[in-house]
Parts: sequence; C-alpha cells; structure tokens
Amino acid sequence: MAKDTAHLLEELRNCADFRSFYRENEEYLPKRTLAAVLQQLMQKHSIKKSEAIRRAELSEVYGYQIFSGLRVPERKKLLALAVGMQLDLEEMQTLLKTTGYAPLYAKNPFDCIVIFGVCKRLTVAELNDMLYDYEMETLG
Repeated sequence: MAKDTAHLLEELRNCADFRSFYRENEEYLPKRTLAAVLQQLMQKHSIKKSEAIRRAELSEVYGYQIFSGLRVPERKKLLALAVGMQLDLEEMQTLLKTTGYAPLYAKNPFDCIVIFGVCKRLTVAELNDMLYDYEMETLG
C-alpha cells in the first residue's frame, strides 16, 4: 500500500534517524528520470518524439537530447514540451515535480495563463500569444 505525501512528511518530521526512515520508506520515494516519465507519457498518448518536439516548437537536436536524458530543460521549455505532448494538467504537474521544478500555481500570473492554456488545449503558439498579450515571457 502506497503512503501519501502527507504521511511521509509526518514520519519524516518525527523520525529520530534518517537512515532508518529512508530504509523503511525507500519504496515510496520514486526515482524516475525525466526520460522515463516522458517515455511513459508518449506511450500513453501514442505520440512520437518527433511530433512532440515539433508541436513544442523546440529544435530537433535539443528535443531529442531531452528525451534521451542528456539534457534537463529549463521550466519554460519543459512546459512547451508538455503542451506539445498535449498532456493534461495532472500529467504536467507530475512532469514538473519529476524534474524538481515547482508545480504550476494558479496564483502566479504566468502559471495561471499556462493552466488556462492546458485546460483549453491551446498550442504552444496560441499560449505564447496569450503570454505576450499579458507582457509575460513566452515558452520559447
């Protein structure tokens, strides 16, 4: 049975010895790489790398480096890739957490626009237009 984050956090706060905590909870601490998560999402959505990269408006070389695990993109590029893969909001949040980036936060104006774009299935170009209209940095 999996432990939720709140339960793990409570155990961590109350543990006397980190080694014991880690040994007892290692199975609940996922060690998935960005490349592995992307591969899983590609299979789930039946999308090819080349199509995701094209839709994300990333350079081909850079995109393939991300998929192979050679590069970890900056947050904006990862968001563009997620939009290009047509991920839903939950999948996008998982992708961000996998790389150690902050999840999208509705009270952050940039993130708010991205969340809207994901929910409305906007393309990277359409999302960039919205970001530009609100004088925000674009995804790329």
